[in-house]
Amino acid sequence: MKPNKLATALALLLTPLGYVHAQTTPPADTAGAVPPPQDQQQANPQQTSPQQTSPQQAQQLQTITVTGSAIPRIDAETPSPVTVITAAQIQRSGLKTVSDVVRAISADNSGSIPTAFTAGFAAGSAGVALRGLTVNSTLVLIDGRRSTNYPLADDGQRTFVDLNTIPVNAIERIDVLKDGASSLYGADAIAGVVNIILKHDYKGLEGTAEIGTSQRGGGTTRRVTLLFGGGDLQKDGWNAYGSVEAQKDDRIWARDRSYPYNTTDLSPGGGSDLNWGQPGFNTGSIVPIVQPAVPGLPGPGGQQTGTAVPGALWQPLVPCGAGTRLVSNDLGSGCEQNQIADYVDLAPKQERVGAYGRLTVKVGDNSEAYVSGSYYHNKVEAAAVPPQIRAGTPVNTRSIVLPATLPDGSDNPNDPFPTQPALITYAFGGIPGGAKNVNDNVRVVGGIHGVWGEWNYDSALVINHSSLDVNNYGFLNYAALISAVNNGTYNFVDPSQNSPELLAQLAPVLHKKSTTDLQSLDFHVTRLLWDLPGGSLGLATGVDLRREKQSDPDLNPGLSAQGLGVAHTFGKRTVKGAYVELDAPFLESLEVDVSGRYDKYSDFGSNFSPKVGFKWKPIESLAIRGTWSKGFRAPSFAENGSSESEGFATYNLPDDYVAAHGSDAYTRPYGLAFDTIGNPNIRPEKSKSWTFGVLWQPSDQFSASVDYYDIKKTGVIGQFDPQAVLDAYFAGTPLPPGSAIVPDVPDPEHPTLLPKPVVVQAPYVNQNSLQTKGVDLDLIGNFTFGDNLKLRSEFSATRIFEWNLTLQDGTVQRFVGTHGVYAVSSGAGTPRDRATWSNSFMFGPATITGTLYYTSGISMTSPDAGEGCISTDDAGNPYPPSCHVGAWTQFDLTGNYDFNDHFSVYASVLNALNRRAPFDPANYAGVNYNPTWSQMGMVGRFYTVGVKYKM
Repeated sequence: MKPNKLATALALLLTPLGYVHAQTTPPADTAGAVPPPQDQQQANPQQTSPQQTSPQQAQQLQTITVTGSAIPRIDAETPSPVTVITAAQIQRSGLKTVSDVVRAISADNSGSIPTAFTAGFAAGSAGVALRGLTVNSTLVLIDGRRSTNYPLADDGQRTFVDLNTIPVNAIERIDVLKDGASSLYGADAIAGVVNIILKHDYKGLEGTAEIGTSQRGGGTTRRVTLLFGGGDLQKDGWNAYGSVEAQKDDRIWARDRSYPYNTTDLSPGGGSDLNWGQPGFNTGSIVPIVQPAVPGLPGPGGQQTGTAVPGALWQPLVPCGAGTRLVSNDLGSGCEQNQIADYVDLAPKQERVGAYGRLTVKVGDNSEAYVSGSYYHNKVEAAAVPPQIRAGTPVNTRSIVLPATLPDGSDNPNDPFPTQPALITYAFGGIPGGAKNVNDNVRVVGGIHGVWGEWNYDSALVINHSSLDVNNYGFLNYAALISAVNNGTYNFVDPSQNSPELLAQLAPVLHKKSTTDLQSLDFHVTRLLWDLPGGSLGLATGVDLRREKQSDPDLNPGLSAQGLGVAHTFGKRTVKGAYVELDAPFLESLEVDVSGRYDKYSDFGSNFSPKVGFKWKPIESLAIRGTWSKGFRAPSFAENGSSESEGFATYNLPDDYVAAHGSDAYTRPYGLAFDTIGNPNIRPEKSKSWTFGVLWQPSDQFSASVDYYDIKKTGVIGQFDPQAVLDAYFAGTPLPPGSAIVPDVPDPEHPTLLPKPVVVQAPYVNQNSLQTKGVDLDLIGNFTFGDNLKLRSEFSATRIFEWNLTLQDGTVQRFVGTHGVYAVSSGAGTPRDRATWSNSFMFGPATITGTLYYTSGISMTSPDAGEGCISTDDAGNPYPPSCHVGAWTQFDLTGNYDFNDHFSVYASVLNALNRRAPFDPANYAGVNYNPTWSQMGMVGRFYTVGVKYKM
């Protein structure tokens, strides 16, 4: 081994996998694929190369382990594109949670989950979806190691790490690898890896306190943090530190926002009025409307099959009261109510409390042992509209009738029509809806790393448990509802007379406890082998063993609750993995990195993932890089375990079916349940991806990178084509294997005809393929003006060229720039462009940063949501006429002033221009806007001020 190579190897001592060694102090600030000079982490192309340094200089070179490579290195420009976000950048951004920081990355796209999506399967959580491949194809690590998933799967299928349970105060940096990495990390790293790097050690004390609120009202936040530690690893042989943070965010009520975020009545702008309580609607207001009815079919369920007396009109049971207004149409009269304004919040109430601690001790001269632990408590409370007496599932009560007489023979006081039953539409205003999810995440890590001979080693044990208490409110119990209607125990005439006990019986709190667990043990080694013309051949290899478990019981066992389907997941497995990586500097200007990993799963079998990358520097200021890799995503327990999940979508019955029923009320569009069953024979999703990029740094003040990516995923897991099941049902032919239809009660007006389907059951299958292509651009500059003024400018952008899904029949659905994939997560769409531009001015003790975020507009269409515009007016025309959602641009302004070495103040103005979110009536996560990209457009200008004390 050459002397300078030996010195470099010595500089690598004690460098643990996934974070910077304590003796090689990380830089103050980094960002982008090619961080800038002076405070950058990635190497300056004009920096002296290892071949040109003396052994003493080599010992002082900074060595790091970069996400995407297990081999510690001096030059952090790997063949793969990596964006680095430092703690300093996070502070300058004004963002307070890992979720906000990571989801602001331009590469985050379709399938990203915001905390504001409280109506989703995984309510209360937040997840990142690099390359728009949904949250289950982005791997989230903490210090290079896995964490357990959120106990609820997105859409009952996709598992992911909840970003709300990661401590912010202890973060050193966040590495975002925008490339496939299954060859090192195993499953789920198809779109990339987000690696949260926590501080290795800390001495001193630092505390912050801040408060913020919205100019438009609501959403007030309070946050405090404390970071403290002592002990010097080199002098004392130990270091211990702790971090505590607490944040409380008030909710924002829809009534505190203006049109159109506070209503479903879009008639002022030419759209439809979809407010509750109108005659002919299945959604009623808090004032019941009734209609004379013909009794339902005899036998069980007959109470749900009443039909209107020919020519009868709807009428209010009592006069319209406060909060409602009398409306009429050709079906009668009703009391319209804006329940969005009365009951719904646009931002949930949220409380986050977390603590993290780490103890590190030296073991001999060349090793360190450590133990760390974290606890994070995240509570999200959301408000929703009250339940309806009319529901489509699991029992159809859309033709429910009030009996004319009670069981004792007396007249029913709720029925205004003597001797004749009454159809009723009504919302139980005394039973508001909502949910409270409380997630407690505990993570303990113990490990040792150091040097043994010429080997660097790193080993750790991870124990991670997440427990989620789910409480849902406002779902009617079917048996209690029928009893209250039949026996007249619920007072529809004067609902204020109903006792709390009766309301609790009608809609008991639905509760479940869901858990996930992960235990892992790993051992990694690295060393330098023989010399090559450009340096020493680097080797990294490792093995790991982990156990994963999920227990997510049904929230609605026995289907007793109306308006709620089935969703349960149980599974456990053992995973064994081993990887090898070789980094070969064939020339001083050419580096080739080869890696491969073998995984064996106890539930589906094995997989091998290879990767090859290169970096070529024809001149010192220019580097060309590229990678090719194979990856895989292991089936989730929801997909291959003992699982079942039921989602709902508006369904239009076939035209000939509607015609046969005379286009009666039974055939109106309704919520059809899609029940997907776990398939133990499901196989992993496989991917092939490649990247090609150019990095250019012509001077110490400027750097740039452009990286092209192409990812193709095959065997995409999804529900067996439900349309094929429906086609067979309506045709009267045998249903496909493994599928089933749950029929509705017969049409009261045509009881002999085929009932409409209520539930379509089908298993998960490997059915489709998808491909996405795009490009990332990163520009970074550091400029000095005189002695006191410095400017740091960072620009990052991602453009998607293609995001195409190929169906089983060969049909290609193209989603870029549309509202699709509409059935995934919140229907947030696939914006073609996302960009961030940040400029920080530093002068003396002051720093001011302005950050501009941009997300391009989308067409209000989606290939998986049928033809034409998703949103229409009463005449069926596109609404808005452009069928387009405008682009979103947000400008944030932050500042910090250091009075001395101990005390500073900081402030921020998010959405400083007070822009409004683009109008989006097709989004189903927000009220006429898209919270995934433009939540701050609903929130409005948001002021925060805080103080920091450091000693």
